[in-house]
Amino acid sequence: MSDKKTINVYDAKAEEYAKLTSNDAHSVDLTAFIQSVKSGGRVLDFGCGPGHYAAQMALAGLITEATDASTKMVELANQLEGVSARCEVFDDLDAVDHYDGIFANFSLLHAPRDAVAGHIEQMTRALKVGGIFHIAMKKGSGETRDRIGRRYSYFTESELEKIMSDNGLSVIYRNCGCDKGLDGAMADWVSLQGRK
Repeated sequence: MSDKKTINVYDAKAEEYAKLTSNDAHSVDLTAFIQSVKSGGRVLDFGCGPGHYAAQMALAGLITEATDASTKMVELANQLEGVSARCEVFDDLDAVDHYDGIFANFSLLHAPRDAVAGHIEQMTRALKVGGIFHIAMKKGSGETRDRIGRRYSYFTESELEKIMSDNGLSVIYRNCGCDKGLDGAMADWVSLQGRK
């Protein structure tokens, strides 16, 4: 993500977002991801926010890297045991055959809609054969900004499945739900996990 307005919102509301998402760290999606990645594998929490998920991955024995475009989120993440986070935008990922898992949980939804497929292609290259890719996005179509100024790109489940399939990822897990976001609005979402 390199959208300055979105990054500024997360910098300004990092503590609030950390509190809002603190209970999510034990989600069924994260559990499924950890169980699918090889024991002791190297993983990337791509758009880690305050680092709750990265901390759980490290606690589970995974070698965990974490990135986020918000410096304030990276500061919060680095306060958690086992988390080593760095400030990066999506385009900074240049690894090849490096990770056993990549966890892009509600992060790519802040990329321009026409850039999402390219980012997934980038992440697929960064995965080792047999690696696990996780994506969660708000469901819908088009692009907009929410009431607090964050950029959002929306996708249907079938659109995400096609992008994953086009990149050689076989879907092994899916989940959906509806939750309240930082802006206070309820939104439907989908999460998918695929194996390279």
